[in-house]
Amino acid sequence: QMQLVESGGGSVQAGGSLVLSCAASESTSRIACLGWFRQAPGKEREGLTTIIGNAGGTYYTRLAEGRFYMSQDSAKNTVYLRMTRLKPEDTAIYYCAAAEYGGTCTSVHAVSYWGQGTQVTVSS
Repeated sequence: QMQLVESGGGSVQAGGSLVLSCAASESTSRIACLGWFRQAPGKEREGLTTIIGNAGGTYYTRLAEGRFYMSQDSAKNTVYLRMTRLKPEDTAIYYCAAAEYGGTCTSVHAVSYWGQGTQVTVSS
């Protein structure tokens, strides 16, 4: 059972930036995709971005495109989410996710493993 541990959340003013990290407990080489989601209070969990495999492409949903950037360090079994020009509506718990069997890690239905989440709060 793969464990995912996020870090890097916190409070920031609107317009600022944060970098979230997600460390996997084992090699991600067998993983079909890794991704980031977020869940705001009272809302459903939403997909933001995904990396397909170890050397695959990076894809963004409309929520993330243009402000959020995902990267991967395979040697460290770690993925990152760099968030820029943050807005108060970006306030949410951010989750790292991995899927074993394919699909895209911007859909909750594809996810095999979830991290515990890290809170991001953006003040105006």
